[in-house]
Amino acid sequence: MAIRLVAGLGNPGREHERDRHNVGFWFVERLASRLGVMLAKDAKFHACVARVSRPEGELWLMQPQTYMNLSGKAVGALARFYKIRPEEILIVHDELDFPPGTVKLKKGGGAGGHNGLRDIEAQLGSRDTWRLRFGIGHPGDKNVVADYVLKAPSPADREAIEGALDRALAVSDLMLAGDMEAAMLKLHTKVQP
Repeated sequence: MAIRLVAGLGNPGREHERDRHNVGFWFVERLASRLGVMLAKDAKFHACVARVSRPEGELWLMQPQTYMNLSGKAVGALARFYKIRPEEILIVHDELDFPPGTVKLKKGGGAGGHNGLRDIEAQLGSRDTWRLRFGIGHPGDKNVVADYVLKAPSPADREAIEGALDRALAVSDLMLAGDMEAAMLKLHTKVQP
């Protein structure tokens, strides 16, 4: 089943552009560039969106402008309007439990403390979305996580994250076509030096 909506999570505003929490925005910007479209604000969907015509049908790219914790407001609005099912949605987000440079694809699962995911689940009434998770590392102390995700990664971490973004973009055609097994095989296989 082809993907009809790719929602990259992050926080709007110039002050957040470089935050670890915005890796979902980074991916969607690169995907939009690769597909030759521009993201534009759409008040109806509380997001910056782009529409792509593909052989499989229309694809929407989205960066919610609601702040992370209310991401579901944007995702839910567009999904309801265009009758997009949860399993046709790819949510792209940061993952504290993976080191920088890691990227994994999976379907469903719990929010794991990620408030953006929790809000999307609540709005859709389902956990059946696909998730593209980019590792940002963990600060080692749960009490400083809120500050950590709202800061820019170190140059070394940013380089590792950029590599993960490149690897995910390289399999984006497979993901968008719904060939998740092939995409996972390529993404999750360790490259031998």
